[in-house]
Amino acid sequence: MIACRGPTLEVVVEVPRGSFLKRGSNGHVDFVSPLPCPFNYGAVPSHIGLEGDLLDALVLGPRLPAGHRLAVPSWGAIVLTDRGLVDHKLVCSDRRPSDAQMRFVLRFFHFYAACKAALNLCRGQRGRNACDGWCSAHFAVDSATPRDDHWQGPRVEF
Repeated sequence: MIACRGPTLEVVVEVPRGSFLKRGSNGHVDFVSPLPCPFNYGAVPSHIGLEGDLLDALVLGPRLPAGHRLAVPSWGAIVLTDRGLVDHKLVCSDRRPSDAQMRFVLRFFHFYAACKAALNLCRGQRGRNACDGWCSAHFAVDSATPRDDHWQGPRVEF
């Protein structure tokens, strides 16, 4: 795996590293995880992802507080499919992630996709759930839509 530097983007942390609560862009709790989140997880407030919510981003490194904003380089993106909707996850860090970090991120999202499939089944939500590997950060950002003043939240419930 080769991580190529993508654009530097503003990311807002929604789920600090080590947290058990997964919150969405609306601030509501999406679910309580049995395992702590291994990354700072948040979103790029300037872009809407293909599933209609803010473009997701994870920030490697030490725990950051919820609500923290930072400008950070992106190095690639995980292609996650959730209920049949593509949901890119930008991987961001101040420095190039190591190969071991990249393998860990990929393993985590394979596990996450399986867990999300089980959660969606319990919720009665249909559609394919899978981790489809890596794409470039540029591709994920170019696939997203710049956010405008008309966006009022995701089109689908999470």
